[in-house]
Amino acid sequence: MQNSTSGRVETTTWPELAEGLYGFLTGRGASIEYHFKDLVIGVPSAAHPDASQAMWRLNGGLTIRTTEK
Repeated sequence: MQNSTSGRVETTTWPELAEGLYGFLTGRGASIEYHFKDLVIGVPSAAHPDASQAMWRLNGGLTIRTTEK
């Protein structure tokens, strides 16, 4: 995360964004819905630049909900 000129902390990576959304939604009974058409994601088999990738294709929706226990 980076501080902006306004003093706010800005998200700079996808994991930071996901963590922030989860924290914001938890306890609020909210959800986020995403809808995709022909989205292709290359999922690496290992955490290094030359790793092979599995190609995931998404057509449809993804809903993210949080709950507190």
